Amino acid sequence: MGAALVLGISASPASAQEISNVKSMDIAVQGSIAQRCQMGAIPTADFGDLTRPGKSAAAKVALDCNMPFTMLIKAQNGALTHSEMPHGQGPYAGSVPYSLDVELPVRRPTTEMISKVFEGRSLVGGQAISSAGGIAIDGLLLRLSLGSVSSEAGLLAGQYGEVIEITIAPN
Repeated sequence: MGAALVLGISASPASAQEISNVKSMDIAVQGSIAQRCQMGAIPTADFGDLTRPGKSAAAKVALDCNMPFTMLIKAQNGALTHSEMPHGQGPYAGSVPYSLDVELPVRRPTTEMISKVFEGRSLVGGQAISSAGGIAIDGLLLRLSLGSVSSEAGLLAGQYGEVIEITIAPN
């Protein structure tokens, strides 16, 4: 004789009734996205002969921040300065003023452009740009424009340079 196993499954009318009376239900859903705020490399700008005023250089820089942020811009000298005599010598100047134009497209929730122009000397103490609650969406445009030298004699011969540091930090 064979043994038989009978398994019975039945729905309880009471529990079916409880489900049909529910009008709303909360479902808890969770997740997270890691903070990310990073910037690509900024190329070196070589202006060559500095005797012609009005030169400028522009660079599109990759910027990826998935949260609001603040950008700090700080300059070492506030001007392109002569490597050995930043104050010049005799009638010759030892520095070339500049301005830095920053264009920063952000989304919050609509797309906006944050633009700011800094005179080089104001960057020595550092200047900040806030994304104003927005996130970076299309990189960053930097444009450095050389100003006119105040000395009638012109510039002292030699090498000129400046270091501008740009730091981004999530808010």
